[in-house]
Amino acid sequence: MISIIQGKVLSNFGGKLVVLTAGGVGYEIMVSANSVKNWLVGAEAQILTYLAVRESSLDLYGFVSESEKELFEKFLLVSGIGPKTALHLLSLGSVQEISSAIGREDLSYLTNVSGIGKKTAERILVELKNKVGAGATGIEDMEGALGDVVEGLAALGYSFVEARDAVKNLDVKGKTSEQLLKEALQRIK
Repeated sequence: MISIIQGKVLSNFGGKLVVLTAGGVGYEIMVSANSVKNWLVGAEAQILTYLAVRESSLDLYGFVSESEKELFEKFLLVSGIGPKTALHLLSLGSVQEISSAIGREDLSYLTNVSGIGKKTAERILVELKNKVGAGATGIEDMEGALGDVVEGLAALGYSFVEARDAVKNLDVKGKTSEQLLKEALQRIK
């Protein structure tokens, strides 16, 4: 697996970088429209990469940060999403913006990508909302009884945004997780 390419950027055009390594090997790396501006022609660069192996090709995809690469790899877990589509999804905005859109289940945001229809966008939301959306909505800051309540609401099918809003102003003093869950359910209905 090729995970990092370091060298001089020879060209930066059309979402593709060509990088010449110190060993004299040039690599073509596909990058998102958002991240392409991070690499200047003639400058030394270190690029995180993902190698997609196909029957007829070996394609490298490049990323500015580890979080961008992780989101790309999560998109690949969704049925029907390949590397090129995942890269196009990264062009929607920053990792935080995309994660937030998934967390709030914003279907129209995802369908702004060419080739992503309503059904595919819904599949992305269903398969990634617990993997991506949770961190984007601030749930990771909730611990103890409130964290249990949020997880319980999510298990019941509520989105993390709905769950977070339901527990936002709950008084936790002297209450069990079960009592808090009942109060949160009353707020949602």
